[in-house]
Amino acid sequence: MYFTDRGIEELVDRRGDESVTLEWLGARLRDFVDLNPDFETPVERFATWLARLDDEDED
Repeated sequence: MYFTDRGIEELVDRRGDESVTLEWLGARLRDFVDLNPDFETPVERFATWLARLDDEDED
């Protein structure tokens, strides 16, 4: 189990029944980066990964 799994599990436990929009998620990610600028690159990579998730592989 990765350390991040605990945070993901807490998120699912606390908010797993809620529905959110991608607009809401984007705003929360911006808020997080504003408060934690050292995480700008990982958040950018995560957001890009989510945005391109359905793209076909470019092998």
